[in-house]
Amino acid sequence: MDDRVLDLTEAQKKIKSKYPKINKKYEYLDHTADVQIHSWGATLEEAFEQCAMGMFGYMTDTETVEPTDIVHVESSGDDMQSLLFHFLDDWLYKFCADLFFVPREIKVLDIDKSHFKIRSIGWGEEFSLEKHPQGTEVKAITYSAMQIYDTEKPQIFAIVDI
Repeated sequence: MDDRVLDLTEAQKKIKSKYPKINKKYEYLDHTADVQIHSWGATLEEAFEQCAMGMFGYMTDTETVEPTDIVHVESSGDDMQSLLFHFLDDWLYKFCADLFFVPREIKVLDIDKSHFKIRSIGWGEEFSLEKHPQGTEVKAITYSAMQIYDTEKPQIFAIVDI
């Protein structure tokens, strides 16, 4: 994670050792009172996946999550920025209000850039304070300074309210 330290129990360390290490392609950038996630990938789909995982990575150590459940999320928007907003917001909803679901991995199955729709799937489990270290709660997604670069090396910058 970033410079925050989450103390892990022996059970959490055992889970981390049971599964392959997660290849993280995101970082946290300084931002006044909020957190800016910078993600990237070989494809735009991967950059979206990594942005969502960056959001969850701020709330807990995702390597302590066991991929025992599967959740599907479909999102839509009016343009690429609103698509990213709704994609992150729909995943946040699965954590905060719906299933208390925290993913170990998210995979974008399809991005329809013409109709601004995205289909994704996540593998994880229900969040438990006994099992997962508590990071900082993400309250909301913002449009502030949101940037999507669909180039040879796609990148995303998104600010989440903590």
